[in-house]
Amino acid sequence: MRVRFTCLLLTILLTTSPLSVAATPSKPAVASAHPAATAAGMAVLAQGGNAFDAAVAVSAALAVVEPQSSGLGGGGFWLLHDAANDRDVMVDGREKAPGAATRDMYLDDNGDFIENASRDGALAAGIPGEPAALVHIAKTYGALDLATDLAPAIRLARKGFAVNAHMRKLAAYRKDVLARFPASAALILDADGEPLAEGTLLKQPDLAATLEAIARDGRAGFYAGDVARHLVDSVRAAGGIWTRQDLTDYRAVERKPITGSYHTPEGDYRIVSAAPPSSGGIVLVEALNILEGFDWAELDDIQRKHVTIEAMRRAYRDRAQYLGDPDYVDMPLARLADKDYAAGLRAGMRMDRATHSDELAPVTASYTSAGTDTTHFSIIDGNGNRVAATLSVNFPFGSGMVAAGTGVFLNDEMDDFAAKPLTPNGYGLVGTEANAIAPGKRPLSSMTPTFVVGDDREIALGTPGGSRIISMVLLGVLDFTHGGDAESVVSHQRYHHQYLPDVVEYEPGALSDATMAGLQKLGHELKNVGRHYGDLHAVIWDRTDGTMDAASDPRGIGCAEVGLDDKHCETAVPSGSGVRY
Repeated sequence: MRVRFTCLLLTILLTTSPLSVAATPSKPAVASAHPAATAAGMAVLAQGGNAFDAAVAVSAALAVVEPQSSGLGGGGFWLLHDAANDRDVMVDGREKAPGAATRDMYLDDNGDFIENASRDGALAAGIPGEPAALVHIAKTYGALDLATDLAPAIRLARKGFAVNAHMRKLAAYRKDVLARFPASAALILDADGEPLAEGTLLKQPDLAATLEAIARDGRAGFYAGDVARHLVDSVRAAGGIWTRQDLTDYRAVERKPITGSYHTPEGDYRIVSAAPPSSGGIVLVEALNILEGFDWAELDDIQRKHVTIEAMRRAYRDRAQYLGDPDYVDMPLARLADKDYAAGLRAGMRMDRATHSDELAPVTASYTSAGTDTTHFSIIDGNGNRVAATLSVNFPFGSGMVAAGTGVFLNDEMDDFAAKPLTPNGYGLVGTEANAIAPGKRPLSSMTPTFVVGDDREIALGTPGGSRIISMVLLGVLDFTHGGDAESVVSHQRYHHQYLPDVVEYEPGALSDATMAGLQKLGHELKNVGRHYGDLHAVIWDRTDGTMDAASDPRGIGCAEVGLDDKHCETAVPSGSGVRY
């Protein structure tokens, strides 16, 4: 009798517990910025790969079809959750400053910033990290071999894909820089020096050969041999300072993600996000800690936006003051993520007026201690492994330079350093000595790949968008934790404050006339940026029934698929402007 009762009780528990009903997701899901990249991820999953194999496949495919946004010549952060070991890790494939870099390399003899020196051409490029990160992820976490993971991207590069309106638009924006470099012009511009027409079949045999070298030889396929020789020779011929040793020395590293919590009436949520050299996770957690002290249900629309703007202002202020490469600077991360610290910041907020940024403690330029286009994708596989990855070459087409013989666009991530303390970079962000240039150092980033895990639901999300990335992810997290589904999260209307300049930026339609009037009455200065921005991609697993929900931002050309039988991304034809900068 006792055994029968125990077995019966166990049977009841197993059939009624929500965790047992949805111990794993019902189907895998992928959401990325391009249909071909989503299809590549799904193809690898169908071959028995896991979320980490799919992440390699999607990353490589995006390098082919979105050279304006990411690529082998850039870097990024891959946030991974290993379900079998219940472990979160961030793979840091951020670019590094070359060994010959100097603190003042972009300043003239008077100490003034040389315009565009850190944005255009070979001198703007850091040592790429994406190839090393892809090899590491495949080798350490994948279920398939690297060559299988890279095969879809190699086919895309060989067979070609149709140029879309978004690529053409950004090529027009960077046309003058692209025209300066023969390999770039030959790839992206036509015989008349104009961007390739929409619908043009773009084949990239040199990039295919580079991907094949990586598939065959691993990291040595990029950081050594012929590819490395072509990279260094091209950079140095164009006035850059790379050496073969810079490439030899580069390593992707694993870092412990930033974690926090957020409480709502709907439940408690665990936040897992990018760690430095990304500023995203700590700024996100700090802002959420501030907002946790408000009763969301008791606030009207104006009040919700007011307190969110004020939280952004304070968290971005701390970004400017403290954050940099953890291998070079000590940062008060525990204090910045502490809820008591947030309570102190919240106590300085007033509901009846905006705080002007110059009323906060000023950012000290001498502080020391002992990207407009990027891309993102989110994946959850059938075993509950998940990936949120944000990748970049910084400005559209990075530095504008393709290294001859490689097909690789080089990044201009050196602009993400504080070339001069408190001097705004290309996104208007300021920084201190904590983010000053140094040999081998990784520049501070705003990329914010994030997981939010609740009692019943979890989400992987992120977006491109330069300095606005963190505020977009913050708004997405707020939407999700207050009940939003994937479509709601990616479609959420956007507004932004980054401490300096002291202005609330918003996309068209994000603020109603009444809300604008109310915010202005409180003293907020508002600026319509005149275009929609961001390209957020989200995958949600509902553990109560195992169902999956995935969506790609309607502002872009991306595509989301749920389940291996969902093939619509394979035939989707990208169209529209796809504004993401």
